[in-house]
Amino acid sequence: MIFLLILSCLSLLIWLVLTLGKGRFWRVRLPAKAETAPAMWPEVVAVVPARNEENGIGQCVTGLLLQDYPGGLRVVVVNDHSEDGTVAEARQAAKALKKQDRLNIINAEPLPSGWAGKVWAMHQGITRGIPAEDPAAFVWLTDADIFHGPQVLRSLVAQAQEQRLALNSRMVMLRALAAWEKFLIPAFVHFFRLLYPFARVNNPADRLAGGAGGCMLVRRESLRQAGGLEPMRGAIIDDCTLAARLKRTGPIRLELTRDSHSLRGYDGLDGILRMIRRTAYTQLNYSPAVLVGCLLGMALVFLVPVVGTFFVPGPWRVVPLAAWALMSATYVPMLRFYSGNLLTAPLLPVVALFYLKATIDSARAHHAGRGGEWKGRSGNV
Repeated sequence: MIFLLILSCLSLLIWLVLTLGKGRFWRVRLPAKAETAPAMWPEVVAVVPARNEENGIGQCVTGLLLQDYPGGLRVVVVNDHSEDGTVAEARQAAKALKKQDRLNIINAEPLPSGWAGKVWAMHQGITRGIPAEDPAAFVWLTDADIFHGPQVLRSLVAQAQEQRLALNSRMVMLRALAAWEKFLIPAFVHFFRLLYPFARVNNPADRLAGGAGGCMLVRRESLRQAGGLEPMRGAIIDDCTLAARLKRTGPIRLELTRDSHSLRGYDGLDGILRMIRRTAYTQLNYSPAVLVGCLLGMALVFLVPVVGTFFVPGPWRVVPLAAWALMSATYVPMLRFYSGNLLTAPLLPVVALFYLKATIDSARAHHAGRGGEWKGRSGNV
């Protein structure tokens, strides 16, 4: 029991640092409106990599073409060898708005060896969809299953111009309607912000960088300085990899938003775990040693407070109980953001068990040659 008490004290110390430290990962803040509008609104090209996205691409294109943006905006959809009605749905969406002239659909070339599928599609959209002499100052990278409200681009550009950002990214609202989604999705965002505290990401003096692939406004000049996408051609976690490269060229910003939301459901528990498995082991640099350290660390942070609360004797039980209380308190703002049941905050350790399982499964899939899947393709297949 003494060893468990020591672990409980260490867990409490960790939660005190996480709760009171500079990162304050648990705080939920929406983007502040830019104080001044740009004197001239720059040209923007939205690039949408799309592979078998007939169920969402129409709404995505509609949202992009209906942006209330004073400057020029064009949309490039990269058809990445889709086997469904992706192209037809995209064209129909533009036709319904009578804005076919603002939509360009290009077919991706065959995937070269060494490239991750999504990165190759984005690279195709940028290099083939936007000529070198094109006046566009920004590239807006977004996924084909995201709907953006009409004010999103105006806000992104105004803030990027005011703060001279190399990257302005938004973590979109993920779908959390079904029971498993309500239970696990807010925690997904919560854990992401634990790994990438937004305050640190947004601090130019801090080396930590992060981005959210569903909504990334990239300054073209900064992208050129970073060497484009080719240096990160094999990246599975493309958004954070790109953010790290861009932060070397200038300040970046990552925020939450309610104005953009994902259209994709997760097909129950297995669908959510599949989403986590895709990048979990990549995040650990495919290292078995780091995997073991991660599992032990998650057990210390999320599970020891629960075990200690039930098995540490006498008045010392207050130590693990305090750690559990702090853990739960940090989760409340994210549950509120997703309109979840605040009474489920103490169940975060149970949620952590699912993520532990998905992380282990991610490592197993990698060593079995099935890691890094994107839209049905594994690795660079």
